[in-house]
Amino acid sequence: MKKLIGIAILTSMLAACATDPYTGESKVAKTAWGTGIGTAVGAGVGALIGGEKGALIGAGVGAATGAATGGYMDLQARELRQQLQGTGVQLQKLDNGQILLVMPSNITFATDSAVFQTGFNNILDSVAIVLKKYDKTLINVTGHTDSTGSDAYNLNLSQQRAAAVGNYLNLRGVNASRLIVRGMGESMPIASNDTEAGRAQNRRVELSIQQVN
Repeated sequence: MKKLIGIAILTSMLAACATDPYTGESKVAKTAWGTGIGTAVGAGVGALIGGEKGALIGAGVGAATGAATGGYMDLQARELRQQLQGTGVQLQKLDNGQILLVMPSNITFATDSAVFQTGFNNILDSVAIVLKKYDKTLINVTGHTDSTGSDAYNLNLSQQRAAAVGNYLNLRGVNASRLIVRGMGESMPIASNDTEAGRAQNRRVELSIQQVN
């Protein structure tokens, strides 16, 4: 029995091995991990119900369920990459399965302003297209500033910027119940505020996309 379950898991993992088209790295995608975990769970339940035959049937059902969970975010990330290519938006796949979109200041808002720069609405249009298609997600919209100015002023500015992005996505068809909007001011820098280059990196809007059941 253990041997049969092990073979089922190994087969599902090997089938999902692929070369990342963006890095050229050969790896097991998150879809594969989902498939493998689903296979293990399904096989175990199937074995309890119907012995070896049940294990194989359960492995197949579990693999399909696991692949669907991992693949949903992978497919969404791929479409976002295609839509956002060349825009300056940075896309990261996080270890917890979330998708992070980092939108830097040079394409979002002018200094000391919550009004979109020219062309930023077009970028958000592209994001909205994908978010509407993959509607089993929550989107955290978070505004950030550099350390120039008072804490209170920067917090308010970051909130205004996040709200502007959230409102625009809602106008483009993303359900407001999926949007969590907040400003963090200068409290979460990703670079040093001692240089202009560092401050420019800290002035950003981030969209964190997570799947919900």
